[in-house]
Amino acid sequence: MIVAALLLGALALWGASRLTWFAEFRDGGVRGTVLYRETGEQRATALVPLALLSLAGVAGVIATGGWARRVLGVVLALAGVAAVWSGVSGVKFSGWADGLPVTQLLLGRGLAVLGGILVAAGGLAAVKGAAGTARLGTKYAAPATRKKVRDPDAELWEALSEGEDPTDVGRRHSE
Repeated sequence: MIVAALLLGALALWGASRLTWFAEFRDGGVRGTVLYRETGEQRATALVPLALLSLAGVAGVIATGGWARRVLGVVLALAGVAAVWSGVSGVKFSGWADGLPVTQLLLGRGLAVLGGILVAAGGLAAVKGAAGTARLGTKYAAPATRKKVRDPDAELWEALSEGEDPTDVGRRHSE
C-alpha cells in the first residue's frame, strides 16, 4: 500500500506539472490578443522535485526499516503537505475570462493536491508500519543481529555441519 501510494502520488505530481496552471490573454502586438500559458512546472517549481522525492521514497521504504523508515516517512509526509500547499495556494474558482482553459487550470491544481495527499499518506503509513515490516536484506543480516529462534531440526543440521553426532544425546548434554 505504501509503495502504491508513493508511486501514484509521484505520477499525479508529475502530471500536474505538465498541465496549465495559469492562463491569460495578453496583447501580442501585431498578432493581436494571444493566450499566454504557464505550466505547473513553471508556476510551482517544486512539483517535479517532489515527484522525484516520492519515487526515491519507494526505494527508501523498501530498503530501510526501524528508525530510518520513520525518518523517511516523516520527510515524505512533509513533502506531501508541500505538494498540497502548492496546489491550493493561489487557486481561484471564479472570475475566469471566456476562452481560458478553466478545466485544465483546475485539473492541474487538483492533481497536485491529490498527489500530495497520496505522498503524505504513504509517508504516514511508512511511519506507522516502520517496526512491523521487513526491510531489504534482513535475510542476509549478521547472525548477531538476527533474532535467535530455537529450531530443533536446524540445531541437528548445524551439529552435523560442525562434525558432531546429533544422536549422541549424552555427549551433547554433558558439554
